[in-house]
Amino acid sequence: MDAESRTDLERILGRLRQPELVRLLTEELSGSDFNTLLLEVFRERIEGSSAADLLKRYTENRFVHPAHVDPIALKQLELELLHIAVRHHVAPVQLSPVAPLGSASVMGKVDQNKVISASRGTEVVPDATNLLALHVCDTLRKGGEPHKRSGLLRYCTTHRHVRAQNFGKAPGMLPHFHLFGMVTSGLDTGSYGFEKQAFWEHVEVYRTIFREAFDSEIELILSARSGYRDAEGLVARLVAYGEECCNDLKVTVGPASPGNLYYAGMQFTIKTTIRGKDYAIGDGGFVDWTQQLLGSKKERLLISAIGMDRLLDA
Repeated sequence: MDAESRTDLERILGRLRQPELVRLLTEELSGSDFNTLLLEVFRERIEGSSAADLLKRYTENRFVHPAHVDPIALKQLELELLHIAVRHHVAPVQLSPVAPLGSASVMGKVDQNKVISASRGTEVVPDATNLLALHVCDTLRKGGEPHKRSGLLRYCTTHRHVRAQNFGKAPGMLPHFHLFGMVTSGLDTGSYGFEKQAFWEHVEVYRTIFREAFDSEIELILSARSGYRDAEGLVARLVAYGEECCNDLKVTVGPASPGNLYYAGMQFTIKTTIRGKDYAIGDGGFVDWTQQLLGSKKERLLISAIGMDRLLDA
């Protein structure tokens, strides 16, 4: 919590004369009891509202306004991207609008205050790849023994995201936006076998997307991240593998950033140029989420996503 938020919280607790309120609600109530309390608070706060109050809340809340995009063009682009992914053996998933509370902060260490938390143990989906990772793990556990499986699980989705941080009027930063995302799950097979296959499969999907939908090529920037024993060696092996299978693709190695704890081993950025305009349109990398969820160091997961709203203006 930043200093300003801490000051606001202390002011609120002082006004209520309940300095221990947060601790009591966090530690003394079960999840179901906390939900019961929240539901009653919401009900009573809304009970005295008028239609004029509702319109005022709509006017003042930046999260609830329609996006300035052509919805038909967006749906057409969604379908085109999903069809391309299916041709590359990636299964589309229609996700729920909500995720379990903590879907981004528990695994990806995202600040929970940047997420719209809700009642009933949920939050508005802040990142579809987190929810796809949970779907992967739930699927694997229902299927028996995940550590004995063979092959890869490949899922994709298009999803509208809401994130709570305020970017002001920064160009391209929207209160809600559409992403196309993919995840590939597998097991460590040695010699970075999973990493090479999964990464270059994602790249091939994105190459096809931008060639067919926008008549453009992509370029990649790969950067080492902490979380692998030899992250720079991983990046070098990925680049070398790409030179064998995709030697016409521009790939550069960016500066390492061991302090970035979101990705593990490698992060990549996708850039493209459409009708003379440059876009840093997406990114991805390896994460340890399935290791955390399934309790196995053998688990491997690659995630990636590209923004769709900006592409409608391309």
